[in-house]
Amino acid sequence: MATINRKTRTFTDINLNFSAHPATRDIVTRIDEDAVKASVKNLVSTKNFERPFHPEIGCQVYSLLFNNFTPMTTELVRKTVEEVIVTYEPRVRLIDVRVNQDDDRNGIEIAIEFMLINSEKPITVTTFLERTR
Repeated sequence: MATINRKTRTFTDINLNFSAHPATRDIVTRIDEDAVKASVKNLVSTKNFERPFHPEIGCQVYSLLFNNFTPMTTELVRKTVEEVIVTYEPRVRLIDVRVNQDDDRNGIEIAIEFMLINSEKPITVTTFLERTR
């Protein structure tokens, strides 16, 4: 008797590039791990009041980039990213948020490690945020 490995849930989001599928001409979707990775990156890079009808969704990381890089700034960035993911991304279980400051490039590298709620495999998303004027 063969056993079938079934996932309990499939996560689907649209691709924010809004590119058309070559065969169906419909908007391309992202599925499971790719969908959640894109969502986590999007949450971290979204500022408050940037989303219409949802001004509360956003992360204050960009406002912290203009502070001097100190251990306190690094901890504030870590806590801010952790809070936004726990609050607005119910599809993940957060494991760790690592923040490394890069003085040469005037920015910070954020590594977010999490697991999907229907998986035991850890996933790491890394993004680099820099100061812009």
